[in-house]
Parts: sequence; C-alpha cells; structure tokens
Amino acid sequence: MKIDLNCDMGELDDAAHEAALMAYITSANIACGGHAGDAQTMERTTRLALERGVRIGAHPGYPDRENFGRLEIAMTAEAIAETVYEQIARLDEVVRRLGGTIVHVKPHGALYNVAVRDAGVARAIAQGVERWNPRTTLFGLAGSPMLDVWREMGMTVAGEAFADRRYEPDRTLRSRKFADALITNPQEAAAQAVRLAREGRAETICVHGDTPGSVEILKACREALTW
Repeated sequence: MKIDLNCDMGELDDAAHEAALMAYITSANIACGGHAGDAQTMERTTRLALERGVRIGAHPGYPDRENFGRLEIAMTAEAIAETVYEQIARLDEVVRRLGGTIVHVKPHGALYNVAVRDAGVARAIAQGVERWNPRTTLFGLAGSPMLDVWREMGMTVAGEAFADRRYEPDRTLRSRKFADALITNPQEAAAQAVRLAREGRAETICVHGDTPGSVEILKACREALTW
C-alpha cells in the first residue's frame, strides 16, 4: 500500500459486515462510547484489528448516540476536551487488556466537521488527546485549518481524504443533508481515492463502514491503491 486506508469501525451491530471491512483496511478508527460503541463492540473490533494486523485508532465524537454524533451540539471547550479524553481512555483500557496499542485518534462526524472551521473546537479536541497521550497522531481533513491548529500545539497530524464522500469547491466535505453527498459506486470511489493519493495532500484515505456497498468500495480502493 502506498497510502493508509482507514475505516470507522465498532459502530454497527453487524459483526460479519465489520469483519469483511477489516479485510481491506490498514487502520481502524474504533467508536468508543460517545456517538456509538460499548465495551462489547470495542472488544470485538479490537480483536479483529489485532488478528488482521490493522492499526488501532480511537474515534471519539459528540456524546450524542441518538443522532449518531452527526449533529453539532453546544459544549464548552472544557467539556469537549473531557469527553474526548474519557472516550479514548475507555477504549485504551480494552485495547491494552487485549495486548494492543492505540496509535491514532480521529474525531467523528459533527465534531470533526466543526473542528475544520472552528479553531476553538479543534484545540479542545487536541487538549483531550494530549491529556491522554501527547505523542498520538491526530487524523484530520487534509489541507484544512484544523491541522494547522494541531501542528501549532505540537501534535503529530495526518491529513485525511475521503473516497466515499463528495467535496465542495473549497475542499470541505459536502453535507450529508444533500442526496449526492455519498459516493456509492465502487469504481468511482476508487478513482477518487487514486486521485487524492496522487495529489499528495493526504496520508490516509477513509471509507465509512456505513456507506452503502462499503465492503465493495474498500475492496476496489485497496486494489486501485496497490501498485
């Protein structure tokens, strides 16, 4: 693989589907109790990642399970930092018990998208991560200001691009409220992944596990990115 291929995991009850996703990725972002996930799903997903040799990351979001963390909610910077820390620590307890290590953190959903445009939220996320482990790599939208905020704080960052999402002209992600926000055709997604990899702006490319046809999309992306 020329570039890391990641997927948001531990969010679904379908264990067979998540096992199929894991076969094609190099990094797993595991939900840790905020928007989704519990002790059982964290353990199941961690075991899968360890069996496959997939790098493990924490995937904290707004603590809003009802809306799957995809709506912005009002929280102070201190509260954001605290929930990010608590969610990572919750997953870390499981991962360490199973003999693994968390190597990156990727915010989820609305928390991620708000941090793209709001430096205060981006800073609060990093403060929560820093409290847990200041040497952890943070995944964020490639080319966005959130990465600059994190770099200024001394954090290690990895620019992320998306194979299964459409972009606006300013390189932000098209809102999911639009019908064409998702790319569900595997070949179209793979072509976008290759283009994004060749641009050299991203170190990791994501396919969401709950995108329709995500297993076939990941398979196509992996084949296209392996040369």
